[in-house]
Amino acid sequence: MSLEPILEIDNLNISFFVRAGEIPAVMDFSCKVMPGETMGLVGESGCGKSTVALGIMRDMGNRGKIVGGSIKFRGRDMGEMSQSELRDIRGSKISMIYQEPMASLNPAMKIGKQLMEVLVIHENVSRDEAYKRSVNMLESVKLPDPARVMNAYPHQISGGQQQRIVIAMALLSKPDLLLLDEPTTALDVTVEAGIVQLIKELARETGTSMLFISHNLGLILETCDRITVMYSGEAVETGSVHEVFDSMRHPYTQGLFNSIPLPGADKNTKPLVSIPGQLPLPMERPNGCNFGPRCPHFIESECDAAAVRMTPVNQNSEHRSRCIRIEQIDWNAEPERPLVSDPATPGDVVLDVRELKKYYSVAANSMFGGGDTRTVKANESITLQAREAETVAIVGESGCGKSTLAKVLLGLETATDGEVTLGAVSIGNTEVGDRTTETVASVQMVFQNPFDTLNPSHSVGSQIMRTLEKFNIGNSQEDRRERMLQLLDLVKLPRAFAQRMPRQLSGGQKQRIGVARAFAGQPKLVVADEPVSALDVSVQAAVTELLMEIQREAKTTMLFISHDLSVVRYIADRVVVMYLGHIVEQGSTDEIFSPPYHPYTEALLSAIPIADTRVEKKQIVLDGDIPSALNPPPGCPFQTRCGHKAKVAGGLCEQEMPPLKKLSSGHTIKCHLADEVLTSMEPVISLSSTAS
Repeated sequence: MSLEPILEIDNLNISFFVRAGEIPAVMDFSCKVMPGETMGLVGESGCGKSTVALGIMRDMGNRGKIVGGSIKFRGRDMGEMSQSELRDIRGSKISMIYQEPMASLNPAMKIGKQLMEVLVIHENVSRDEAYKRSVNMLESVKLPDPARVMNAYPHQISGGQQQRIVIAMALLSKPDLLLLDEPTTALDVTVEAGIVQLIKELARETGTSMLFISHNLGLILETCDRITVMYSGEAVETGSVHEVFDSMRHPYTQGLFNSIPLPGADKNTKPLVSIPGQLPLPMERPNGCNFGPRCPHFIESECDAAAVRMTPVNQNSEHRSRCIRIEQIDWNAEPERPLVSDPATPGDVVLDVRELKKYYSVAANSMFGGGDTRTVKANESITLQAREAETVAIVGESGCGKSTLAKVLLGLETATDGEVTLGAVSIGNTEVGDRTTETVASVQMVFQNPFDTLNPSHSVGSQIMRTLEKFNIGNSQEDRRERMLQLLDLVKLPRAFAQRMPRQLSGGQKQRIGVARAFAGQPKLVVADEPVSALDVSVQAAVTELLMEIQREAKTTMLFISHDLSVVRYIADRVVVMYLGHIVEQGSTDEIFSPPYHPYTEALLSAIPIADTRVEKKQIVLDGDIPSALNPPPGCPFQTRCGHKAKVAGGLCEQEMPPLKKLSSGHTIKCHLADEVLTSMEPVISLSSTAS
């Protein structure tokens, strides 16, 4: 292995030039990637991670310019290369995989043509050779029926398959350096696990070096050799993954880890600690340490006296930190955590769902009024209960029926069969327009994307007051205004924010407004649909703790829809696991996270990226995507992907729907596996006794 770095970035400075002047986006950034090595780049949104990648690709538009430092590829300064040389390198020697696969695919062009183009342009091979190599690469990324995929358009395949196509395209020319910008964020956790495993295998086989950009610290631990943590345009800590994870030496890195629910976190006894404040705007960075205003160890006239440089930690040149108080800080001290003096105790049943079914009739050619009618079974025999002040999590992949269940609860859809009761009111067959104001106020929702739920042309205060008006809360505008201000207090936002427009708020602040609006009508049930997945980890922690605090005070029941089982383990009292419209397992959180498991639950737990070097996990990667609800498999809905199917005799899994087994009070599994097989299962996640 060559000792020369594939990529060497030295004191890089990138600025964007706009009408208001120069905006420095990346400053004094240095990083090195060796042959065959994977470097992780982490930090909050807006810290400059993607700008570094675009700087390497020289894809910063007309306004972005490198104003200082150098980027060397295989020892050669890329700033001295001509446009022709850069074009030859991009897509061949340096490839990039973006977060959204459709951004890299031409929707009007067949996949085969797009793949072959890479080889025809960069290697000048014949079309026959390009076709053959493209098919081989599709096989390497484990896509079924490569010949069919070659002839398909991007919209005809799933999101996970689209991302595999983009990976195949990036690897076709055997690049020396692969840049990955949040390549799995939009994917289900099981698909993400398969993609990550695939990237690691292919990189090992080809010797490709990688720069892996992510906000998921667990993913960085599983994929990377070294890590660089960025904050406000600067690298603040770098070193090997184990050095940084086990001996972090920057308060921002420590703040990130305190914000994520690692094993041992508990919402009552060991709650998360979010990083106070916000990332400074590029034009408003403080003097001295950029992290100073948010740092618990900040000392005036010391930390803000002068610019802070990266320095070695303990004379180890590979582990470096941008902190001048490394020696004075007690890095092993526990952070101050808010005490939960009165944990919520679940009360009476508030939501009772019995044998709920939701079917859709779909005509094969409904646009033109013809074709046979087929049935989509989105929800099949759903039975669950949720109690007062209880958090029930619903987990599963996209297409499993989670959102359909939420729509029925909210009255956006009506049940095909079964019963849904909220308190003493039957709501399953009543559309939202036919519900009483009291019932509508009783079931509210916190949406996934805070950006799409606020009217951009109305102030924050007026939107909350409009909600209060619709729910007949308050006798006058003055009453409603006072209640609106109290709601802003509740979600810990300044009262002055009532006058602000949504565009003036950060993502986390917008989500707090969404929470305030959901709790405005004093609901009995709040459906939270992926409420923190679009937020940075430190903001995630703040919003999660906010939801918990409000729930404890209001005794609200929460249905928490998520695919992030780390957050689920932390926040939920009980967990419902759904697959292809069925509940395949449900029980208390402790029961769901301990064997025996349903085979699907086992795979979900194995797919959780956990940012803890002590954790040991069984590796279970599911093959294939979740089947279509339009054409579900016979027998057990999970049998097409189940690794335990061979343990059931007589092909029973392919022939019969499994019975519902009661393992303990409240813990049920829908599975054909014998009791002795279930009880012999080993934990998927465990803590290593030898880990430091």
